[in-house]
Amino acid sequence: MTEITHYSQVWTHRTPRKRLLLWGGWLALVALFVWCWQLMNENTIWFFVADAPRQAADIGGRMVPPRWEYFPELMQPLWDTINIATLGTIGGVIMAVPVAFMAARNTTPSATILRPIALFIIVASRSINSLIWALLLVAIIGPGLLAGIVAIALRSIGFVGKLLYEAIEETDAKQIEAVQATGASGAQVLNYGIVPQIMPAFWGISVFRWDINIRESTILGLVGAGGIGLKLQASLNTLAWSQVSVILLLILATVVLSEWVSARVRHAII
Repeated sequence: MTEITHYSQVWTHRTPRKRLLLWGGWLALVALFVWCWQLMNENTIWFFVADAPRQAADIGGRMVPPRWEYFPELMQPLWDTINIATLGTIGGVIMAVPVAFMAARNTTPSATILRPIALFIIVASRSINSLIWALLLVAIIGPGLLAGIVAIALRSIGFVGKLLYEAIEETDAKQIEAVQATGASGAQVLNYGIVPQIMPAFWGISVFRWDINIRESTILGLVGAGGIGLKLQASLNTLAWSQVSVILLLILATVVLSEWVSARVRHAII
C-alpha cells in the first residue's frame, strides 16, 4: 500500500526575502530621517524658531490696513509682469515645438543623435528655476523686462517640450498609416496625420504654461528682471509693510484671475 504524504503550504503576501528587503528599506529611511534631523539641529537657532509666531504677528499687524493709495503705482509694473509671462510663453512655445518633434520617437529624424540632444535641452530647461535663469540673464544682458522674458521662455521650453513630445508619441498610429497609404510625403504625413491629433494638447499645454508663468513672473523683479517684483523688493527693503500687503493682494488677485482664464480656455479647447 502506497503511503501518500500531503504537504501543507501557508500562503504569505511576501516572500521572506521581500520582507527582509522591506524591513531594510524602513530601517534605512529611519536612519536617513535621524541624520537629517541632526543636520537640521546643527544649523537651526531654535530661539528664533520659538520667537517666529510673535514676529509673524508683529509683521502681520504692520501690514494692516493696506495702503490702498499705493495701488495706482502698481498698474504699470503689473502690466509689465503680464507681458513678461505672455511674451515669455510665446517664445518658449516657439522654441519647444521643434525640440518636442526631435524628442518624440515617432517623429525624430535621428534617434541616436538628435533625440538625446532634444531630451538634454528639455531636462536642462526643467532643472533650472526661472529665478536662476533671471539671475544669469540679468548678469549677461542687464536688468529689465528682456531678461525676464528670456528667463520665462527658457524655463518654458522643458515643460512644453516634455508634455508635447509625450502627446506626439501617443498619437494614433492608424491615422498616420492611413495618410501614408495615400502616398503622402513626410511633411504631408506630419501636417495631416500628426498635427491635427496633437493640436488640442498643444493649446492646452500652452495656456497651462502661461498660467504658471504669470505666477513665476511676479517674483522675477526680486533679482532685477522687471515687473511687480521690483515694487515688492523696494517695499520690503524699506519695511513698508502696508505697501507689501497691497502688492501681495494684487498678486493673489492676478493669479486667481489667470487661473480662471486658463481653466476656461482649456475647457473650451479640450
